[in-house]
Amino acid sequence: MPSIRITRLLATTGLATVLLTGTAVAKTDLVVGMNLEPPHLDPTGGAAAAIDEVVLYNVFETLTRIGPDGSIGPGLAESWEVSDDGLVYTFRLREGVSFHDGTGFDSEDVAFSYNRARAEDSANSQRAYFAPIDTIETPDPYTVVITLREQDGLFLFRMGVGDASIVAPESADTNTTNPIGTGPYRFADRVEGDRVILVRNEAYVGPDAVYFDSVTFRFITDAAAQVAAVRAGDVDVFPNIGSPESVLAFEADPRFATMVGSTEGETVMALNWRRAPFDDPRVRQAIAHAIDRDAVVEGAMFGFGTPIGTHFAPHHPAYLDLTDLYPHDPARAAELLAEAGYADGLELEFMLPPPAAYARRGGEVIQAQLAEVGIDADLVPVEWGQWLEQAFRGFDYDMTIVSHTEALDIGIYARGENYYFGYVNPAFNAVIEELNRTSDEAERTALYQQAQRIIGEDLASIFVFQLAKTGVRRTEVQGMWENAPIQANDVTAARWVD
Repeated sequence: MPSIRITRLLATTGLATVLLTGTAVAKTDLVVGMNLEPPHLDPTGGAAAAIDEVVLYNVFETLTRIGPDGSIGPGLAESWEVSDDGLVYTFRLREGVSFHDGTGFDSEDVAFSYNRARAEDSANSQRAYFAPIDTIETPDPYTVVITLREQDGLFLFRMGVGDASIVAPESADTNTTNPIGTGPYRFADRVEGDRVILVRNEAYVGPDAVYFDSVTFRFITDAAAQVAAVRAGDVDVFPNIGSPESVLAFEADPRFATMVGSTEGETVMALNWRRAPFDDPRVRQAIAHAIDRDAVVEGAMFGFGTPIGTHFAPHHPAYLDLTDLYPHDPARAAELLAEAGYADGLELEFMLPPPAAYARRGGEVIQAQLAEVGIDADLVPVEWGQWLEQAFRGFDYDMTIVSHTEALDIGIYARGENYYFGYVNPAFNAVIEELNRTSDEAERTALYQQAQRIIGEDLASIFVFQLAKTGVRRTEVQGMWENAPIQANDVTAARWVD
């Protein structure tokens, strides 16, 4: 890196990094930008992706660990064995690990965490991940034996996501405001509406030491402010910047490198199956025919995104392209509405959560497309907390748009009345049950494709596009994930390289 002829003070975390005249001193603090602020900091007690994006692998650890390529590797479990019938998992835990408050970690903490997650009164948004567990045994402090009722081909993967974070009974109830995990960074401070600060955990016992002394997650909702913060050096990396169009401008600036990759984020227009007129398949089909997916991707995301016709990531080997099931056809949409009794039009509410790009801008593009066929969609922008309370938990909405970023989460459509879609189809549920019992990859692919076709034909949601990961970083920042196989801003391998 060339010598710098100015003196500059960065105090974004309260820990200053000084670049002295004539000498470049590598930064020991990292500032990461995010679009959304997490409602709290407990990954086992909330559905918001922003929670995991701050704390997963940084503060909290899991038995297994998902890599940037989606592979499954060791986490708090350094190794494991699976019985021939696929029902018994024996995990060997890392020794010498402790929680950030000094509490020791052992097999009892794993049992506590999983029993808590699968309890009847669990607040875990993915409680279904733990439903296959029959028993959890702890024969010694560093061995956990988990027996499943039935095979679960995704069990090891699911034990590596934020909902499976290992917590301690001494601190579990206060993790929302004071998260205490076993990870290489520990929580230092939170300024609501602005930032969360993590600092190096000097007592960390793990395979690799982290580079930075502190990591600050800055929450910047406004797209223009995000770009300004990166250009000014107030933010070192924005893993998923809110304005995809800004990526094009950063590509021409040698100070920055862009990160364009794939995500597990299926962007869907959810229809509330509990309400008329969405119980009429002709109305759902009319809405689907009214939407031009390519135009939504271009208008909202500046071309970053892949149209989809079902709830599955296009980069997955089992993906089934169903975008031709209900192609853009406004004339057919109008015919279907008339057949359903809405020849004079239809008025609906369309709830738009943040972020601005895919949800707000995408919603505006879709609103215009619906208007062309006689559907008046009243846009209702809400903040993330209100969306979670009203739509996700309260089921109080007509239509909404959201990206589901959990990996391989097609099974959410089997949750029926207990989930915000309200979609119920016993045939689909039977496929998911069989999928959960199947470990053979060829058989799983066939079942995945069968499940995709069912919800694609039913229009369990209106499937719009797969979210791309569009980020930017200072060229000196290395080790950040380009793709997003799970919800995580894993900074444990991040480095400052001059």
